[in-house]
Amino acid sequence: MRLHKDAKAELIRSLPLFGDCTPTEVAEVAAIADEIDLSAGRKLTTQDADGQEFVVIVDGEADVIKGDEVINTLGAGDFFGEIALLTGGPRTATVTARTSVHALVIEGHAFRRLLEDAPDIREKVERALADRSQ
Repeated sequence: MRLHKDAKAELIRSLPLFGDCTPTEVAEVAAIADEIDLSAGRKLTTQDADGQEFVVIVDGEADVIKGDEVINTLGAGDFFGEIALLTGGPRTATVTARTSVHALVIEGHAFRRLLEDAPDIREKVERALADRSQ
C-alpha cells in the first residue's frame, strides 16, 4: 500500500512536530520521506544505538522496549526517532515490529540537511519537540 504524494503530506502534517509548518514546508518534508515495509519481529531501532532515522508508522504495530520490558505499543500515526536525531543522543529504547509494519522513514542525513537548509522548519520542529518534552 503506497501513499500518494498528498496522503504522505497529510500524514506528515498531522504529526505534532510538523503541525505548524506551511503546506510548502510539509511538502519539503514529504519529499525526503521514503516508504518501507518491515516484517513482524524486525528491530526498527536499538536502545543506546545512535539515532539514524525518524520513523512514522503508517500501518501495523511496534513495541517500544526499555531493558526487557515493553513500555508502549505504537500504531498507525505514531512516530519515533526525532529526539535522537535532533539531540545527537543515543536511542532511548528498542522498537520492534509486533506485526508487519508499513512506515515512512526520513534518514538522519536528509533530515539534518533539511533543517540546515530551512531554518523556519527547524525552528518549528524544535519548538514542537520542546512542547512534547514538557
